[in-house]
Amino acid sequence: MLGTRVQRTEDPALLTGVARYLADVEFDEPLHAVFVHSDVAHGLLGQVHVDDAASMPGVVAVWTAAELRVAPHHGFAAVHADFKRPPLATDRVRFVGESIAVVFAESEAAAADAAATVWAEIDTLDAITDMDAALAPTSPPIFPDHGDNQATMTVGSERCDPGTADVTVRGRFVNQRVAVVPLEPDRAAAAVDADGRLTLWASTQMPHALRGQLARALSLDAADVRVVTPAVGGGFGGKAGVQPEHTVIAAAAQRLGRPVVWVPPRSNDMIARPHSRGQIQFVELGCTTDGRFTDLRVRILNDAGAYPNVGAMLPGLTRNMATGPYLIPALEFDIAVAVTNTTPMGAYRGAGRPEATALLERIVDMAARELDIDPIEIRRRNLLADDAFPFQTIAGPRYDTGSYRLPLDTAASIVGYEELRAEQDRRRDADDHRLLGIGVASYVEVTAGGTGTEFGAVEVHDDGTATVYAGTLSHGQGHQTAFAMLVTAQTGIAVDMVTLVDGDTDRIRSGGGTGGSRSLQLGGSAVHGATEVLVDAAKQVAARVLEADTADIVIDTAAGTIGVAGVPAQALSWAELAGHAAAAGEPLRGELDFEQSGGTFPFGAHIAVVEVDADTGQVTLLRHVAVDDCGTVLNPLIVEGQQHGGIAAGVGQALYEEVRFDVDGNPVTSNLADYGIVSAAELPSFDVSSTETPTPLNPLGAKGIGEAATIGATPAVQNAVIDAVAHLGVRHIDLPCTPERVWSAIVAARAATLPDPWTEPPDVFDRNRAEAAGETTSSEPDISI
Repeated sequence: MLGTRVQRTEDPALLTGVARYLADVEFDEPLHAVFVHSDVAHGLLGQVHVDDAASMPGVVAVWTAAELRVAPHHGFAAVHADFKRPPLATDRVRFVGESIAVVFAESEAAAADAAATVWAEIDTLDAITDMDAALAPTSPPIFPDHGDNQATMTVGSERCDPGTADVTVRGRFVNQRVAVVPLEPDRAAAAVDADGRLTLWASTQMPHALRGQLARALSLDAADVRVVTPAVGGGFGGKAGVQPEHTVIAAAAQRLGRPVVWVPPRSNDMIARPHSRGQIQFVELGCTTDGRFTDLRVRILNDAGAYPNVGAMLPGLTRNMATGPYLIPALEFDIAVAVTNTTPMGAYRGAGRPEATALLERIVDMAARELDIDPIEIRRRNLLADDAFPFQTIAGPRYDTGSYRLPLDTAASIVGYEELRAEQDRRRDADDHRLLGIGVASYVEVTAGGTGTEFGAVEVHDDGTATVYAGTLSHGQGHQTAFAMLVTAQTGIAVDMVTLVDGDTDRIRSGGGTGGSRSLQLGGSAVHGATEVLVDAAKQVAARVLEADTADIVIDTAAGTIGVAGVPAQALSWAELAGHAAAAGEPLRGELDFEQSGGTFPFGAHIAVVEVDADTGQVTLLRHVAVDDCGTVLNPLIVEGQQHGGIAAGVGQALYEEVRFDVDGNPVTSNLADYGIVSAAELPSFDVSSTETPTPLNPLGAKGIGEAATIGATPAVQNAVIDAVAHLGVRHIDLPCTPERVWSAIVAARAATLPDPWTEPPDVFDRNRAEAAGETTSSEPDISI
């Protein structure tokens, strides 16, 4: 069973509309909430005029912060007390999209009409949308009590000795701000029962974390709050933690005495939900003349947006993974995180790790060209050897297991690397305007970072079916199928007779939810262990019923029965066994809290092949080969699905996606007409495969796969685009590699006016080092997304 291509059992309900998303949940006489957003990026908030809205038909209430009366609070992560966010703006607005009022009405249309009449007196202040400008010493603080616009900083205690390198390659890279864009925008509903207990229905990744955060925001005991998560149409890190709207609609349900539903349009997600990435990276890689890496120096500017939250902490993960899969003897890494008048920043597929791989794989490619070494060869010379593991990195993490050369060699063989290079040379010699580019990226990432725990339980019923209870939250990953396979492997109960219960804090006693590619290695291990407990309990029941010694009881997984060894005719079905247990008042159940001692480190290699039209700059992705290693593969079909989705996300960032603001802080990519989300029409069929290097940290040998392909895909595609035009003299093109950027680089190369890919970092890093006076100040995250 394990390791086979089992079709996903959850898909029929999703495909036929049986599964219920939050907008499908029906409530008795609900109120509909529509939020009014600031259209000013920065200003002092005066009176918010709501009288016209309050008098409109169907409107029950209109609230500003004065009526809400909920104190500012942290979101998913607590960065600094100065940055607590009011659920509705109080004295100041800090980004376009910040909520200043909310309308509650009998219908969504009535609420929207009334919201359109609300207006506010705002004394406009200069908007700061640029990280450099925000961190300048003369920049006025967006949070006056904080004193400046630096949310966090890390001054590394390490120092690189430039004398060890024969050549130092330098580059300034932009890892652009992107939107999460789940298919289902964020939404929620709340109601209070007759006993005064609050229930929040939320499209979230982490129900238990949300329950605790919401309870603290409303000064409630966690036991008085229930969080229920229906089907979720994608999360990708953007649906983690309490959002201001959660707090508002929960408070409204308490005080208005009716259910409250909030189902916003797509544009709300684009301007008000957390964005991610958003780094400017200054990278210097020291090398010997034969291509050995000697040192790496990185300084990162990171955008936290208007209210620093988890996005301000993710550069710590970038630092942790900075040396990637390579042996780099010395690392110097500084971070400065800026507060800006833009949408707050959060997590998105990879959350800090894609940024690390992007900067490293770009500078490695630049080094290969500088030293005239093939991009694959320079990587082979520096990849950690198979006998190096477990490997303690100088950045902090301890890599568990690895075989880093194998995916790179496998990918090169699949793609036909030497033949592609020959075709590239042929086109260049023929002055073909269809330029061929081959991009390579090797990576390692961390999943389930830190010490992780997760709950799992399995119960068998007297009809022969089984239910898995999991503290993770499935929203497209295939948990029901994967966890059922683990149950089937030990019991013989058919996969399609096993269902999953998750996403309800009343039915699941604890859980870490889904994020950081943690679900199989933690949740799956918990289910695996719970099934072992179930089997032990089943053997005891069977021994009693069959009047045998427990040691003689065996499970026949092929037949799906349990009985005395050598006496199959007397074996009991699981339905019969559950019936006997129920008759004795003992549900046939096992449960377990699994704890893993540290994160696991998936790795792999991607090779992208692109064609660039030299006349227009248009990029066409011809092939993408991904060889990813997520430890032991439980279900290849599910792994391949994650690889395909991850590659698509990575290609989107490489070629199309970018959130932009004008100088006044107005978003100019606030809908999918302006924001370049990738679709199947822009993508070829991918070549995906896996190598398997199990981890010893969990009984399944599993590592994460949900984010790995995204991490490898973006730099592979970017490197391919630059490789296509490198013979013209182009050394770097920033993300995303749009036709305009590529065409401009080609024109500049032909005119010999290409800019230097390196500019000196701003002086904030020198100021931070002077302030730290040699002491290390760290902003490394204590959470994993």
